[in-house]
Amino acid sequence: MDAFKAGTLALALTLGGAFAGAAMAATTSDFVSDATAGGITEVEAGKLALQKSTSADVKAFAQQMIKDHGAANQKLAAVAHKLDLVVPDDATLVDQAKKKMLEMRDESFDKAYAENQVKAHEDTIELFQKELDSSDKAELKAFAKDTLPTLQEHLKMAKELQAKHQ
Repeated sequence: MDAFKAGTLALALTLGGAFAGAAMAATTSDFVSDATAGGITEVEAGKLALQKSTSADVKAFAQQMIKDHGAANQKLAAVAHKLDLVVPDDATLVDQAKKKMLEMRDESFDKAYAENQVKAHEDTIELFQKELDSSDKAELKAFAKDTLPTLQEHLKMAKELQAKHQ
């Protein structure tokens, strides 16, 4: 695998994996930060998949992730603003993910992207379920409740993609 392909694949894995620990959010502020980071990660990984994948199904999934997670990011930002909570800066989060491009895996982009999406959505569902179960902020509970079905559908789609690209 040449250095360019390896670097691109590493970025995709890093973008998706950057959110892996987010399911551990302990406070309302942590939830907003972690959910924002995860949403931005999904959008950026989707953009990369649109550029690098040669599979129509991967590109369609990536486009859906960009659309859905972009919309969720906007809704979360509005809720956070209403509650006077700080939302992390998009550019900073993207830059942090890009700096982690040193990890490389020798497998196809589509396979790595699909595997990563399963893990990322499992973690995201856990994060949102925890917020739904424990938040003291009605607005954030409502956001988590409204967003969970879409995340669960994404997980189902990601597992189907993973099975196809093994």
